[in-house]
Amino acid sequence: MELYLPIAGVSVNIILILFLSFVVGLLSGIFGVGGGFLMTPFLIFMGVPPTYAVPNEVNNILATSVSGSLTHWFKNTLDYKMGSMIVVGGVFGTIIGIITFTYFKEIGKISLIISLAYMYLLAIIGTLMLLEGVAEVDRERKKIVLRKKLHNHNWLQGLPFRMRFKKSKLYESIFTPIILGLVVGFIASMMGVGGAFLMVPAMIYIIGMPTKLIPGTSLFVTLFISAIVTILHASNYGSIDLILVVPLIFGSIFGVQVGQKLGQYLKSSELKTMFAVLLCSVSVAIAYDTFFKETSKKADSIKPLQPELNPISEFVLSLSNNTPILYGAFAIIIAIALGALAALARKVLSDFRKKKLEDVKVTK
Repeated sequence: MELYLPIAGVSVNIILILFLSFVVGLLSGIFGVGGGFLMTPFLIFMGVPPTYAVPNEVNNILATSVSGSLTHWFKNTLDYKMGSMIVVGGVFGTIIGIITFTYFKEIGKISLIISLAYMYLLAIIGTLMLLEGVAEVDRERKKIVLRKKLHNHNWLQGLPFRMRFKKSKLYESIFTPIILGLVVGFIASMMGVGGAFLMVPAMIYIIGMPTKLIPGTSLFVTLFISAIVTILHASNYGSIDLILVVPLIFGSIFGVQVGQKLGQYLKSSELKTMFAVLLCSVSVAIAYDTFFKETSKKADSIKPLQPELNPISEFVLSLSNNTPILYGAFAIIIAIALGALAALARKVLSDFRKKKLEDVKVTK
């Protein structure tokens, strides 16, 4: 079933979009990392130009971040003060990222830059995860228990302007989270990823936050950075396509919920190795598509004929062209609303199950 994207100007298979977004959401829920660094390459493979794949996946990440943040808010496992400092750096990082994005877009190299960035990023992350996964399997086989230091002291701990973060029980320089936010914001605006794969290890090994507060705080930061990136891309380039975003959000939100449940029962070391192999495979596929697949490059230069638009597509295209800032805000509201509904639905179901279990105990 083909679906025409009026903003991106290409047709995609809606069933495939829903399936891939569900699978990526499933993997995100199992491993606790954002799926942007997988979904954006998948969109590019399906024919969505990189300049459209990046911002639309960011808008999708916004919805899943809202859903996850609210879940952690209900559980009170979120450090707002630390998250706010990271967001401050993220604002500056996204602005620098958008300026860089604009520069490469103007010289006609942005698609190549995005492809190369993903190729190297996935290859590096996949290789590191593969080595760690194999090492974990080997340690489990030999029954070796490895003790790790949670907080390694480095030059960042010597920075001035220290602030007390009561929730995390830390006394840290404000520059540490701000620098982290700067890097995450830049990467998010350039590559369409949430940045959890950078934030989570940095929060553990550099900032030294308690583990239980890290997922919620990371999602809280991603929420704000994704919203900023969405509005900047919508107002500067008109590249947010709600016809693509909505199925992405539905598939990924449902996948994340299922993945979080499955993750409680699956063996992490073996799954980590399989996930690492997947990342390396996608990296190889990007390299092939970038350097060797000539047919795809030729296809990019041919502008497909625009089919007759339905009323919804006409409304989306008109709103994007005439009021880009309002359109960007509308995209953010839709993502937040769908993410919030998913979180509330999960809480209602969770409360219902708890009540049922309590009733069963009482009857026994």
